[in-house]
Amino acid sequence: MLDWWQSVILGIVEGVTEFLPISSTGHLTVVEKLMGLPIDDLSVTAYTAIIQVGAMLAAIVYFWSDIVRIAGAWFTGLTHKDKRGADFQMGWAIIAGFLVTAVIGVLLKDVIEGPLRSLWVVVTGLLGWSVVMFAGDRLGQQTRGEETITWKDGLILGAIQSIALIPGVSRSGATISGALLMGIDRVTATRMSFFLGIPTLTAAGGFQAVSAASDISAPGGVGWVATIIGTVVSFVVAYASIAWLLKFVATNDFTAFVIYRIVLALLIAGLLLSGHIAAV
Repeated sequence: MLDWWQSVILGIVEGVTEFLPISSTGHLTVVEKLMGLPIDDLSVTAYTAIIQVGAMLAAIVYFWSDIVRIAGAWFTGLTHKDKRGADFQMGWAIIAGFLVTAVIGVLLKDVIEGPLRSLWVVVTGLLGWSVVMFAGDRLGQQTRGEETITWKDGLILGAIQSIALIPGVSRSGATISGALLMGIDRVTATRMSFFLGIPTLTAAGGFQAVSAASDISAPGGVGWVATIIGTVVSFVVAYASIAWLLKFVATNDFTAFVIYRIVLALLIAGLLLSGHIAAV
C-alpha cells in the first residue's frame, strides 16, 4: 500500500520530528492521512513504530561516546562504590526511566494502537502540552546540570515520557518540559530526552519488528522494502536534526516550537472540521 517515494517522505518526517518537541507521531499520522493511508491499519501502525528505529540509531551514533562512558561508569560502579560518580547515577536514571515507560507502554498498548489513533487526539495533545512546554520554559529554574541527575529523576521523567504515548504530546517535548519544571537546565533536559528515548524507542521499534512482521509483509500491507527505506531515510535525517537541535537549545528557548505546535493544531482542526480529512 506504500510506494517508495511515500516511504521517503515519511522517513524524512520521522527524522525531522522525532527529536524536536513537536510530536513525530502527530506529524506522521497527519501525513499518512493525507496520503490516504488507513492509520488504524496494523501494518501502518507497525511501520510508524519501526522507522523510529532509524532515528534511534542516529541518536546512538551521535551520542556513542556518552553511551560508552555512562555504561562503563555504571558497570564499574556496581562493584566499586568509591567510583560511583555522576555517570553512574545517570546510568541508573536512564534504566529507571526506561523501565517505567516500558511498563506503562505494555499496559496501555491496546489503547495506544486503538482509541488514541485519532487526529482529534493529536490536536488535543498538541494544544494541551504546548501549555506545559511554555510553563517549563518560563518557570523552570534551570539550575541543575547532568551531575545532579539521580535515579529518582529518571523515574519521574520516565513517567512523564509515558504521557507522550498520547499522539500529539511529543516524547521529547514531554521529557524536556518535565525536566525544565524539575529545575534542570535546557541543554541537560534535551540530552536527557535523548538518553531516555534511545532505549525506549529502540525497544518499541524492535518489538514491533518482531511481533508485527506478519502485518508488514501481509498482502495489502506496507511491505518490508518500504519499511527499510523509511528507516534508512529517518536515520540520515535524524542525525542532522540532532546536531541542529543541540546547537539551537544552547542559545534559544522553546517559544518557536510552542507557536508551531499551536498553529499546526489549529490547521489540523480546520482540515477536520471542513471535512478535508477524517479523524480516523
